Amino acid sequence: MSESPPPPPRASQDDKPAEHRFPCDRCGADLRFDPPSGNLVCDFCGNTSDIGHTDGARIALRELDFRSALARSLPEAETEQTRAVTCTNCGAVFEFDPNVHAAECPFCATPIVTDTGAQRRIRPRGVLPFALSEKDAHKAMADWLGRLWFAPGGLKKYARKGRRLQGMYVPYWTFDADTRSSYRGERGTVYYVTRTVRQNGRDVQRREQRIRWHAVSGRVARWFDDVLVLASTSLPKRHTDALEPWDLAELEPYRPEFLAGFRAESYTVELEQGYEQAREKMDRVIRRDVRFDIGGDRQRIHEIRTRVGDVTFKHILLPVWLAAYRYRGKSYRFVVNGRTGRVQGQRPWSAWKIAFAVIALALVAGALGYVLARQQG
Repeated sequence: MSESPPPPPRASQDDKPAEHRFPCDRCGADLRFDPPSGNLVCDFCGNTSDIGHTDGARIALRELDFRSALARSLPEAETEQTRAVTCTNCGAVFEFDPNVHAAECPFCATPIVTDTGAQRRIRPRGVLPFALSEKDAHKAMADWLGRLWFAPGGLKKYARKGRRLQGMYVPYWTFDADTRSSYRGERGTVYYVTRTVRQNGRDVQRREQRIRWHAVSGRVARWFDDVLVLASTSLPKRHTDALEPWDLAELEPYRPEFLAGFRAESYTVELEQGYEQAREKMDRVIRRDVRFDIGGDRQRIHEIRTRVGDVTFKHILLPVWLAAYRYRGKSYRFVVNGRTGRVQGQRPWSAWKIAFAVIALALVAGALGYVLARQQG
């Protein structure tokens, strides 16, 4: 009988949540991270503070042992105490200023009253700093909305009014693993035969494709590096997937200075659940490797057995600009990649624009039909 894992460490009264605030040494106002310059800036007096980026080749971020994390035996330095609030509408969990008691959820625009509590979480190992300013992200979103032909004009005007976007660091897991797989299957070789068939009272030769199958077995191996898994359920996965690729080679070692002026979402996909999603991604790649190894013209896979070893992980934060608009009583969310400006989001449909387009197409079709009829008449 296996022993139960030890309970997670309890927070002491002295173990206070981390604060991401940096006062200006000139006027005392809070500094914020400025994406264009990559420094901390003061919006009141214009003072700047260099935070010291990694120059030249990036420092390899140290991975953490997956099995140790599952056993809750990570060093205490790898965890941190955070203060977060949960949205009752969309379930998002994000860090909040403890001095603020009412606001709205940046993911769904639902008004919320904060019920802030402290939680001990795995500390981020790396952060990909924002490269786009809010102004640039707003322009990217406005351009994207402008290309949506059937979106209501009211939404486009609402977006152009310049409502602020929320800069949010979204949590991700990355996994490394060494895999070795054995398989059984069949290799298919395509060949053709010519048959004579009776058609319309005469003999016709027809070429038919056949496949000759041969049993095969073998082994494949692959080292997976930084398999990326979204550690949040607050945003539609199809939207966040469409924001890829992320330039993970530019990850910086985690420093709270990068979070100054931004919010950070806490992960809601636990580590073990994230690993299961990573395994699904790995299995798809392994299956592709097996097909390539089988070769031939066609492949059949009967069985794959994979041994996974040396599993490591890290918790990272990736930058996203968020906009949540309420239009006619419904929330619509838009996300902008904080590095590339790629935009994804939900969009409403304008019934009258669609009706107008259908009527216009019907009129055009009718006019073309009339012209053709006159020409043939």
